[in-house]
Amino acid sequence: MRKVQTKVSSFHAGLLLPSAALAGHADPAAPLNELLVLGFVILIVAVGVGVYFSRNRDPKEEPLASVLGSERPDPHAVAPDTSTKDCVRKMDAENVGAVLVVENEKLAGIFTERDALKKVLAAGLDPASTKVAEVMTRDPTAIAPDTTVGEAMKIVTSKRFRHLPVVKDGRVLGMVSSGDLTHWVVKDQMKEIQELVDIVEAK
Repeated sequence: MRKVQTKVSSFHAGLLLPSAALAGHADPAAPLNELLVLGFVILIVAVGVGVYFSRNRDPKEEPLASVLGSERPDPHAVAPDTSTKDCVRKMDAENVGAVLVVENEKLAGIFTERDALKKVLAAGLDPASTKVAEVMTRDPTAIAPDTTVGEAMKIVTSKRFRHLPVVKDGRVLGMVSSGDLTHWVVKDQMKEIQELVDIVEAK
């Protein structure tokens, strides 16, 4: 019986000795290393979640504010007393198909290439002396910046518009075209296609 007790005591002592030895030689940098590893894992998970949601978001659900960016009406806007000749020159210089007619930051109308052809040239008016206010399209359909790209695309499709002024609280923020909307929808797809092409070319 004593022999059994002695063996059990020796066994317990053998279990305790390594723990004591380890406690006496603990690595002080271990907690720091564990924190670094944990932080790295959290970072990887966060990046993965961000990539997942960015790839699975529908670009049509994005608000028009995303398409406009920092754009303001100045580049594509004119005053009501601007001549139609100067309007056409501006559209040509800026490679756009329409300009907004703005007075005191309020939308007064829109002047398009179609207006220039039908209301000025076809009507025999002098472009140099005809003010844009005389031939512009008054009270054009305008949309808010929180309108989604998909909703804007439905408007340009159903009403056959090529340009939509973006207005908030009566103040003109800018203008989007049907081409802008289409480009916004397909740009993510084009990016993914380019990534696949790069992978294939790298092999």
